[in-house]
Amino acid sequence: MYSRAARIALIAVVLVTGLFVYQARNLRFNYVFENFFPTGDTDLEYYDRFREWFENDNDYLLIALTNEEGVFEQDFLTKASRLGQELDSLPHLIRAIDPLRMERALKTPGGLMRVPILHIDAPDRYEGDSLRVYQDERLAGTWFSEDGRSVLIMLRHEPQLSKEESDILLASLEAVTDRYTFDNLRVSGKIKAQKIYISKMINELLIFLSASIVLVVVFLAVAYRQLWGVIVPLIVVMLSTLWILGLMGWIGKSLDILMILLPTIMFVVGMSDVVHVLTKYLEELRNGLTKVEALWLTFKEVGLATFLTSLTTAIGFFTLLTASILPVREFGVYTGIGVFMAFILAFTLLPAILFFMKTPKTVTDEKNRTWWRNTLGSIFIYIMEKKTGIIVLSGVLIVLSLVGISRIEINSYLIEDLPQDDPLKADFTFFDEQFAGGRPFEMTMTVTDSSRSVYDLEVLQAMDEVHAYLKDNYGAGAVVSPLTIVKSLHQSLNGGVRAAYRLPANEKEMKEVNRYLSRYLNRADMPQMTANDQHIARITGRLPDIGSAIGLKRAEELRAFLDERNYQGIEFRLTGTSLLIDKNNYYLASNILQGLGIAFGVIALIVGLLFKSLRMIIITLVPNIIPLLLVAGIMGYAGIDLKLSTSIVFSIAFGIAVDDTIHFISKFRIELKKGRSNLYALKRTFFSTGKAIIVTSVILAGGFMTLVLSEFGGTFYTGLLVGLTLIFAVLIDLTLLPVLLLLFFKRRI
Repeated sequence: MYSRAARIALIAVVLVTGLFVYQARNLRFNYVFENFFPTGDTDLEYYDRFREWFENDNDYLLIALTNEEGVFEQDFLTKASRLGQELDSLPHLIRAIDPLRMERALKTPGGLMRVPILHIDAPDRYEGDSLRVYQDERLAGTWFSEDGRSVLIMLRHEPQLSKEESDILLASLEAVTDRYTFDNLRVSGKIKAQKIYISKMINELLIFLSASIVLVVVFLAVAYRQLWGVIVPLIVVMLSTLWILGLMGWIGKSLDILMILLPTIMFVVGMSDVVHVLTKYLEELRNGLTKVEALWLTFKEVGLATFLTSLTTAIGFFTLLTASILPVREFGVYTGIGVFMAFILAFTLLPAILFFMKTPKTVTDEKNRTWWRNTLGSIFIYIMEKKTGIIVLSGVLIVLSLVGISRIEINSYLIEDLPQDDPLKADFTFFDEQFAGGRPFEMTMTVTDSSRSVYDLEVLQAMDEVHAYLKDNYGAGAVVSPLTIVKSLHQSLNGGVRAAYRLPANEKEMKEVNRYLSRYLNRADMPQMTANDQHIARITGRLPDIGSAIGLKRAEELRAFLDERNYQGIEFRLTGTSLLIDKNNYYLASNILQGLGIAFGVIALIVGLLFKSLRMIIITLVPNIIPLLLVAGIMGYAGIDLKLSTSIVFSIAFGIAVDDTIHFISKFRIELKKGRSNLYALKRTFFSTGKAIIVTSVILAGGFMTLVLSEFGGTFYTGLLVGLTLIFAVLIDLTLLPVLLLLFFKRRI
């Protein structure tokens, strides 16, 4: 009977594996920036309307051309001008905005005449051109760098480009720029960042898996000291990883910056089930049972605990469904499903393999068995002697952690995941310092009075006040709106002098501007700045990457400024991708509390069903809350900000860390049901589960620690913080938990 069941299990696993291997070929890597917007948010809904009126605010590439001798040098300007003209023919391009081809309008007897702002073929005019450029707020620091050595070209490309289309555009751009030699050429933009991120993700996936395999092999070799003890667990966990990847390929889910963590997590989490099964199986073989008897008892005593630990681990991931960000929710769902796949394989494939294997020779290794028993015995005696000290130390650590937690800041940056010396990060920083920044800024002004438009003088005066605030207080640069159009036209009608770049002073002057306005707006190179019959205006610009904390603070200050002005019949509203990304962190902070609340509730329910004791629920939760407090405290002291990558740590770590507690109290419950005293039941539990808890915790912590090899800051901190949490968890489960059970658990089962 057992032989038939084992064969059926093996055949079923082989068939399912074949199906998932076939589907895994559909896996793709992708990193879609817009996926990280908070869903269900009113600002996201408004931004969707904004895109219908105008365009996506981040569908552009910035190209900086540098000449160390200065921009106003003929050879450089000639090359830069030729390059700009070639860029017009790039695929998937809407328009190229090149300052070397920009013109200004001047009023003549024959009407408005357009003249270039630069006279590239007349070096004798460079001094005047330079003076004019750096006295013009629309050009200096926007299209011409602050240090006078670089010029900026902006490429507006088609929205929602696929990875293939983005790669074509970038390859075409590189083919053109490779034909030119400049002192430096920098490119920044969403699709450039996405390409680099995907390339790094592929490399890091291979690194993480390789490091995890090496680490697990070393730990298994030390723990079991036999070749089978390495190969069999590896087969089981590798298949569980393959299964979830195959499922993702089947459904069509691509691997993004979060999903590249999944194979490594599956590898180390799946190993936990395997180690607990193997450890119990070998223990019963050493006690003289046959293979079938040992497997049956393993199912009986470890099966429920392992199912519960898989459940709690999966719940830790499933609580990420409370997040408002789609990739975080998807990461939680697929990883949670993967945990159950690992459990299924641990209790089908693993027992089947063990059934057909010869009895392992390691059962006769008394030296290894004696070492573990002596070591665990010494630790247990020490813990029982230091009960008071352990409780006092735990209390001190909690207080210190709370102080550290009070120092945590919620903050993130657009390109923070990369190290400072990364070329992409360096280029992004260059644009921040020299060209008003690479982060888009968007705002709308809506005229609610149907009798007026955005080009009414009173409306423009209100917009002028907001412009001044954006420049002087908000930090926005390269700001363009209907106001800049009117000011430019007024300047053109008054000889082009610098002082004339202002709003018309009265209705008479405004009437003169209106005579030319419609023709000015109909120019082919004029971007769309109004919508809804000129009742909605776009105010667009760029910002340095100031971080979400400062960004949201400035947004609140801007709203306060607008409320104070109380413009009648005019509504201003911030929008754009920068605002949405900034809001992510604050959503995630509340998501953490919701997710952990759900996880705590589920653990309490499980413990309540097992022990039917409120006191036992508290005893169980306390040792699992402390590791989270310790890690959060470390974040506060170390200045590690709370952001997308670090916020998910707590749900992941709690779901995994509680596994040791579940195994411990499950065995404790079994020993109590045999009529043993609390102390003796604790001793038996400590000896029986201690090795498996230590080995699995070392494997799990070490596996997560391999993520510190990542170039992505978020991945680095995820690995580091989860690893630390698991280390703290095993130390507390083997010290504080036994003390709490002995001192406060009075009920006998």
